[in-house]
Amino acid sequence: MHDDSALVEARLNRFVRERLQPAIYRATTTLTVTAWVAPGEPVLFAEAVSHPFVPFSVGEAWGRPWGTVWFHLTGTVPAEWASTADSRIEVVIDLGFTTAVPGFQAEGTAYSADGRLIKGIESLNRTVRITGEAVDLYIEAAANPNIAADFSFTPTALGDLATAGSTPLYRLRQADVAARDMQVWHLAQDVFTLDGLRRELPAASPRRANILRALERCLDLLDPDDLGGTARAGRAALAAVLASPANASAHRVYAVGHAHIDSAWLWPVRETVRKVARTFSNVLDLIDRHPDFVFAASSAQQYAWLAQFYPELFERVRLAVAAGTFVPVGGMWVESDTNMPGGEALARQFVAGKRFFMEQFGVEPLEVWLPDSFGYSAALPQIVRAAGSRWFLTQKLSWNDTNVFPHHSFLWEGIDGSRIFTHFPPVADYNAQLSGLELARAERLFAEKGFSNTSLVPFGWGDGGGGPTEEMIAAAHRAASLEGSPTVKLSSPRRFFEAAEAEYAAPPVWSGELYLEFHRGTLTSQARTKQGNRRSEHLLREAELWATTASIRVGASRSKGQYPRAALENAWQTVLLHQFHDILPGSSIAWVHQQAEREYVRVAGVLEGVIEASVRALCGTGDNAVVLNAGPYAQAGVPALGGLAPRADSLAGATIARTPDGWVLTNRHVKVAIDPEGLFSSVYDRNAEREVVPPGARANLLTLHRDTPTQWDAWDIDTPHARLFEELTHAESVEQLDELPPGRVGVRIIRRFGASSVIEDVTLTGESSVIDLAFDIDWHEREKLLRLNFALDVRADRAASEIQFGHIFRPTHANTSWDAARFETVAHRWVHVGEPGFGVAVANDSTYGHAICRTAFSAVEEDAAAAIGTTVALSLLRAPRYPDPSADQGRHCLRVALRTGASIRDAVYEGYRLNLPLRTVTGVGARPVEALFTVDNPAVVVEAVKLSGDDSGDVIVRVYEAHGTRARARIIRSFDAVEVYETDLLERRVAPAALIAPDGAAVTVELRPFQLLTLRFTRSTDPK
Repeated sequence: MHDDSALVEARLNRFVRERLQPAIYRATTTLTVTAWVAPGEPVLFAEAVSHPFVPFSVGEAWGRPWGTVWFHLTGTVPAEWASTADSRIEVVIDLGFTTAVPGFQAEGTAYSADGRLIKGIESLNRTVRITGEAVDLYIEAAANPNIAADFSFTPTALGDLATAGSTPLYRLRQADVAARDMQVWHLAQDVFTLDGLRRELPAASPRRANILRALERCLDLLDPDDLGGTARAGRAALAAVLASPANASAHRVYAVGHAHIDSAWLWPVRETVRKVARTFSNVLDLIDRHPDFVFAASSAQQYAWLAQFYPELFERVRLAVAAGTFVPVGGMWVESDTNMPGGEALARQFVAGKRFFMEQFGVEPLEVWLPDSFGYSAALPQIVRAAGSRWFLTQKLSWNDTNVFPHHSFLWEGIDGSRIFTHFPPVADYNAQLSGLELARAERLFAEKGFSNTSLVPFGWGDGGGGPTEEMIAAAHRAASLEGSPTVKLSSPRRFFEAAEAEYAAPPVWSGELYLEFHRGTLTSQARTKQGNRRSEHLLREAELWATTASIRVGASRSKGQYPRAALENAWQTVLLHQFHDILPGSSIAWVHQQAEREYVRVAGVLEGVIEASVRALCGTGDNAVVLNAGPYAQAGVPALGGLAPRADSLAGATIARTPDGWVLTNRHVKVAIDPEGLFSSVYDRNAEREVVPPGARANLLTLHRDTPTQWDAWDIDTPHARLFEELTHAESVEQLDELPPGRVGVRIIRRFGASSVIEDVTLTGESSVIDLAFDIDWHEREKLLRLNFALDVRADRAASEIQFGHIFRPTHANTSWDAARFETVAHRWVHVGEPGFGVAVANDSTYGHAICRTAFSAVEEDAAAAIGTTVALSLLRAPRYPDPSADQGRHCLRVALRTGASIRDAVYEGYRLNLPLRTVTGVGARPVEALFTVDNPAVVVEAVKLSGDDSGDVIVRVYEAHGTRARARIIRSFDAVEVYETDLLERRVAPAALIAPDGAAVTVELRPFQLLTLRFTRSTDPK
């Protein structure tokens, strides 16, 4: 036979495009349209319909950027359009949709005349079913700009309401009532599935040829002038190839309906509220018609918005959850970033999320659902286990730019040894359509062949919402058992995980972080958002600690009504929301980050008020002052978790001297030489009797890097930045600081470069080898990266970086492609590099991005080995232009500390010291604040002290092992309690794993390295 397959394919493609798709609607008639333009922010239905609507024409422009227009559509269904099994009456709406995917352009919400939310209107889901003769609908149309712009990464002013302008973005193209020909529509779905499968089969495959010839016969039978009348015959020609069953060894796909709705990104939080309503109503509409369809949605925050703004829709969701067709997953407040949230904050993501789902729906999600976060902390397996969850899912590692992740189903092992069954869908997409291409990709890429044969495919329009469509469900039904294709089963996540775990008896183990080799710039972009998060986390720790202390010390036996539970929960929920993986990472539009900064200010005000009230309740009123220490270690004589009256510092102070070579700061531990350019020419550790700065190098060096990523501006730092930089060595002035506290000395360094300036204060006390650096930066560069570099004469093979509830070691070399790709890494409050017997710690109060590498410094030529040291670089600021052209512009204040001769223990201490400074409160009585707990081993760190979440008045203390060693400690309480026991993060009793024995007011615990432990102290046996 002659091969004419290319001609048949071309014929088919044109027929689908020009004949089949246009024939889906056999008749249409235009509706009458009136409109009301909302003058400001969105309003609810009742308010909108109370305003006068004016006539509006199809073709007319509408919608200033971020504006809302309410359209009222009325009309009558022609009598001759009787709805039958082969016909469905619908309203078809085109708000001016573009070729962009749903969620990144205009969107609408359809309401009945009595205000019932029916469903969302999206570019690929633009219909509303009609059951009667009259049409009377309202459409809330959102003029959301297409900031994605096909992901060209073009800077735009549209992301800031103040600069977006008022020119209408869209034109209403269609508002019709139409009769859908269901036979033609089903034919289109048959062709989509079969042609998609055919394209993925080998060219020499008999199955591929059979499908092509069946499609050719179908085309022969279809009359272009009467597709409705011949569609049945065309479908009959395809029936045999559609009915041919899947191979026995076919890959098994569990298809889970899904809509990854970003809680903010290229739209503000307020728009996400409406996106959730549109998507969830779409899903309920599909559930009504497809009882086998199951939809999974994460993020308790999004359900909470629904309950607040759309209570009737929320009740419908509640019924679907009870029926098992709408499945809450994830168990977190939002799909958060997992690199930068602190340990307690990441724990609270699960506490807040699970409690919401359990209280509102009576269900506890057991699968953690984070398809799109930008890498996953090695602390997460333990936190997941401590929250009572069993499984973990992500897709994002398919975005790696260097290495291919080797597993798709595996056990992920965290820093403490906890393991969790993890699935990484080989479909490599969380917005799948169940196309032949996607299903074939899932089977082809699946790395566990021969051991396992099951994977999950999340399908539905996401990011900007929309969710699954009827076409996707049709594709799932047709691929349920189809020769040449994986089998497809509509499923819940739980059913998948149970099947996959049972199938794979001995999955491989991946130990450590799931590092995303991409989006490394998200550790630095939008520094004010990151600083707001860091400060809020520590304020929450303080507020809970002092409120708990006040409740116990001066409250009644019952704490209910005294502990500021509502204020604390609201503050936590705000902070948790802004840890969403496009807010905290700094990858959203200006509007989002401006709002985040305002929210952090509000949260700080609330928490400062809680702290103030708690301290005054503890100490009474008077003319005295109290110095409070919310940290886990004593500082300046103030005990951990307690407070004392101020006292004079008797420690010897540091000295400062001017020399011909600059300034020298000295105490009994360290001697720092600062040259005329404000750089550290020498840092001499007097205890170890060794120089810390390598020969020929200088520390405290700012470098300005070219930062022009190939794509994803706010997200990425590309490798050329490492060689394209200038050293900011010129100092306008280097002068002694006056008016410092007693015992502290320092210099101020002023630099100017480009349009920016940096004021840096370098100070030293007599207490330790810590050199404190405070930066006041006025930043006005564009597409630049500012780094602070410490050249260290320490030959470290690895660096320790703090993460949640511990730290992780990473190589400083680039021996493998995996090492080389890890050129920008996250650390929380500190990093540490060391040799046996000597180390250096660098702590910070708001920085997350670090570049730590082995470096060859200038040295004596005949001893090249002596030239190898380590550079610790902190990425302070970026200035990407997309999606926020003004990102990071303006003033930034941040602090860094360098400690020589430091152990891991010292690094942990400095991290807490810098982030939880002593707090002085004046106008109080003379009573000291006795700590609720003391711990006799510095390796066991108190991370949180709070009252239990059930109003019982029980006290919760969360501790972890911080040094990476096995540790035994006595935790001694200073209040009455009748029982102590271990709990999970949700404060439910669990079998003891670390608790050895209570002994009066003390309890002894033994922790493995980095083990997390929650203890509950019962204060009363009375019922609540």
